[in-house]
Amino acid sequence: MVAVSAAVTLDSEDGTWFRDGASLAVVARSAATALARRIGLSGHRSAEVALAVTEAATNVQRHAVDGALLLRVVRSGDQAGVEFVTVDSGAGMTDVPADLADGTSSAGSLGIGLGMVSRLSDHFDLHSVPGRGTVMTAQFWPRTVDGRAVVASPGSFPAGGVTRPISGESVCGDAWAVRNTVGDDTGHRPAILVMLCDGLGHGPLAARASQAAVRAFHATRDPSPEGVLGAVHLALRGTRGGAVAVARIEPAAGRLLYCGIGNVSGFLVGDGGRKALISAPGIVGSHMRRLRTFEEPLPQHGALVMHSDGLTERWDHGSLPGLLQHSPLVMAGQLLREAGVRRDDAGVVVIKGAW
Repeated sequence: MVAVSAAVTLDSEDGTWFRDGASLAVVARSAATALARRIGLSGHRSAEVALAVTEAATNVQRHAVDGALLLRVVRSGDQAGVEFVTVDSGAGMTDVPADLADGTSSAGSLGIGLGMVSRLSDHFDLHSVPGRGTVMTAQFWPRTVDGRAVVASPGSFPAGGVTRPISGESVCGDAWAVRNTVGDDTGHRPAILVMLCDGLGHGPLAARASQAAVRAFHATRDPSPEGVLGAVHLALRGTRGGAVAVARIEPAAGRLLYCGIGNVSGFLVGDGGRKALISAPGIVGSHMRRLRTFEEPLPQHGALVMHSDGLTERWDHGSLPGLLQHSPLVMAGQLLREAGVRRDDAGVVVIKGAW
């Protein structure tokens, strides 16, 4: 069981999506170098980031039917690192261990191989399904003089997610946030709080609403799903409003508390399938019914998935063998690949390994 600490928070950071194309590797390399230098990585570490991103982008460029690379900043306390995610709907890998072996590299790539990418990074994960596609993630943090990452256990926090704007927009109207809480004298146990907000419409005004929701989520002292949603409702007045769901995971009690308004989907998934979580109709920030929280048992070795209607609900994690054994971010990326639509903003967050 993962210990719950009040010190940990995590928000969606949109980053930049780079679409598959003839110049993907060149553009991604340039952007990765600039980003690494901007956040203060050393020249050597920045060069390693650029090398790894180029190799990953070249794999997408050479083998993907429809692929993209997400590049963004990740933070832990006062430290910042670089993270990339590749998502593609290509042929997939039939033998992942072999493809990660030294000397195995895509035709036309730098020749360092994905195995070297995994060693250059401080956290690496890859999941591939033959005939469906591949998702790969890697994080790069500053290093100490003896070569260790400056953050403890990079990639170990049990939450990960991605947002992607509608085609033609540069900002996304979906956002998610996660924070841990401690117990209090009102009977609340230590817990993980999760929120997903889908700002109405798309573009800057939708993004304004979802970011207001994130700020309210972190600011409220009421750790109940209804209390958080009530605070978000007040914060979204004067904005477009949105669809919002809040989940409270209590590992020690083995239960989930869930409260949602609008078209945000929530599922508890496990080896035995998935269970849909209930949201009520309404618009947070405008009008919503009396709030109601639903309680569900946490599935053993399972996960919580929350996503906006930028993903259809017609995904089946059972058709993606081994997915539940991978990181929350890889899970989120695979679900985006499987079910994401281009005609709307898309956001998905996954919590696993917390109970």
